[in-house]
Amino acid sequence: MENIQDTKGNEFVFTLKSTSLDENYHPSSQTRLTTNFANLARGANRQQNLRNALNMINNRFNALAHVDNPKGDRYHVELEILTVTMHIDDKNGINDLPMIEVLKTNIFDRKTGQQIEGVAGNNFSSYVRDYDFSVLLIDYNKDKASFTVPENFGDLHGKLYKCFVNSATYKEHFKMSPIICLSVSGNKTYTCTEYQHPVLGFEYQQDQYSLTDEYFAKMGLKVRFFMPPSAVAPMAFYHSGELLSDYTDLGLISSISTMETFQKIYRPEIYNANSVAGKIYQPSLKHEDYSLTRVEYDREERSRLAIEQGKYAEEHFIKPYQDVLEQWSANFSL
Repeated sequence: MENIQDTKGNEFVFTLKSTSLDENYHPSSQTRLTTNFANLARGANRQQNLRNALNMINNRFNALAHVDNPKGDRYHVELEILTVTMHIDDKNGINDLPMIEVLKTNIFDRKTGQQIEGVAGNNFSSYVRDYDFSVLLIDYNKDKASFTVPENFGDLHGKLYKCFVNSATYKEHFKMSPIICLSVSGNKTYTCTEYQHPVLGFEYQQDQYSLTDEYFAKMGLKVRFFMPPSAVAPMAFYHSGELLSDYTDLGLISSISTMETFQKIYRPEIYNANSVAGKIYQPSLKHEDYSLTRVEYDREERSRLAIEQGKYAEEHFIKPYQDVLEQWSANFSL
């Protein structure tokens, strides 16, 4: 646990809990139901959903990690769900609030028997992010002729994230900073460059920054876009430090295989398309030439739950602790 105190002595305590993501996984009461892995682990076919998704991850990993791997079965990817909870103790009483969830990859080498640490981050979910995008941003733009962003949008979330990843708790458990891998934006254009990384593939550049890019920048993260070998569309890799030198090849492959699998399930129009992105590429969820995976997913339900969980964050975190959070945020520095 890492204790964080603001100038008035109000104490924030971050706790980290790890849960294995396998075919027997059941979402806990503190897991956001919009989270990719939680969405798969519900319903009558939950176990088969998880089994299929995990097989996709392992097959993709071995396809990319093909050196000295003739049968394509040398490696096995193990996934951990890391749940970060914030404990607040102030005049309003004591409250434990689920804040952030990410996936961490671990790699087992069947040939050597070695356990290899992968990358933390990957899928990223946050109650405060749900509040910002699904409650605050929507309410702010009601009855407005053009879309605008509130002043200081994302400031609190960015500081909470930086506070955690720079804490002793994070450094005690992880050797590398997170990589958060997301889909490219449907309203931006991406152009392929001449640079090709052996694992990440061809780099793409976007025509302008997106709101998500700016939001993640407040978390201290930069973004680069790459289309891995045999992929059909580029992905966005948000990172601090140096993406190309801070991580091992196997670590990068674990992130690619995990997040490309989720994107094939959740955005098949882009990531399971039957044609490959061209040199100039504009992704679209209206694209009709794509294949479906054997994994069930309800995209409309996920959007609805994002609003519900954003309102949960507003009711249980933003409003009751507004004074504490504003004071803490104003005095926060690394």
